[in-house]
Amino acid sequence: MKQQNSLIRTTLLLLIASVLQSSACTRFVYCGEDHQVITARSMDWFEDVHSDIWLFPRDMKKDGGLGTGSITWTSKYASVVLSGYDIATVDGINEKGLVANLLYLAETKFGATNDKPTLSIGAWTQFVLDNYANVDEAVEHLQKEPFRIIASTLPNGSYPGLHLSLSDNTGNSAILEYIDGQLVIHKGKEHTVMTNSPIYEEQIALNKYWENIGGMTMLPGTNRASDRYVRASFYTKALPKFKDNRMAVSAAFSVIRNVSVPLGIADPDAPNIATTIWRTVADQKNLVYYYESAISPNVFWVDLNTIDLSNVKSPRRIDLEGHPILSGNVANKFETAQPFKWLAP
Repeated sequence: MKQQNSLIRTTLLLLIASVLQSSACTRFVYCGEDHQVITARSMDWFEDVHSDIWLFPRDMKKDGGLGTGSITWTSKYASVVLSGYDIATVDGINEKGLVANLLYLAETKFGATNDKPTLSIGAWTQFVLDNYANVDEAVEHLQKEPFRIIASTLPNGSYPGLHLSLSDNTGNSAILEYIDGQLVIHKGKEHTVMTNSPIYEEQIALNKYWENIGGMTMLPGTNRASDRYVRASFYTKALPKFKDNRMAVSAAFSVIRNVSVPLGIADPDAPNIATTIWRTVADQKNLVYYYESAISPNVFWVDLNTIDLSNVKSPRRIDLEGHPILSGNVANKFETAQPFKWLAP
């Protein structure tokens, strides 16, 4: 009887989750043999977010972007990142192999500032990549809440309810969410998948329901966040533990494409159904950051090993406006550029 009641409760959670609205994105971590650790994510949205690829240097002075009271810092590590709307860092990897991914979460409530230094939601990802070498270090500091996040309206008029995933080159992960004004952190190598609504704790419960069914029997196939979570979770566990780097990267691409939303499927009134506009795959062992536009025929990448980071003294950008057709290692295509400003009121 207890098992039956538990199954009923989990099924009800699944049904509730299926009607929650949330913007569609997916992130997962795949670990192969020979210390292969790869994090992949999709960016799903109902319009172009005008992303560019940026190379930010070490020793760059930055602030939270909100004027008086903003937190300030100087970057310890260089990073390659993707921008969104020219107001936020939404994805990236730093020179130590730490990856950060910013995904939508409708239930987010950042809460009051409580007289702490402030940080624009647009700078959250960049702050982490600038300051920490691994997940343990990041969580140890961030759980003390050295700042409070301020989220202003996005250019399209929507509220940026967001949560952040971290992963490092050991396969360790952390999920950071602000629920009812409180920072909630899930840390551990078991936290390999993150999508959108419901909150992460409930995503785990939903996935357990499908684990009992078994992925070889049936997998949920819609574009909803809960269904994408289940598919990504099953396939990352089902993948062989590839030792060959090319196979490992290709395997990660195969899964992130599986949980992507077909091009052109979008509804501004139901952002849980939003087309995939780009995908990234971060090779954290070899420090290679792959990018794939949904409307470009080629995958291209930035190999950090081919950049002398000690000689990078100012921000550099690869302009992706118009979705240029690029291929191979594009590290030599960065051009010096003025950095964008963080989202602010």
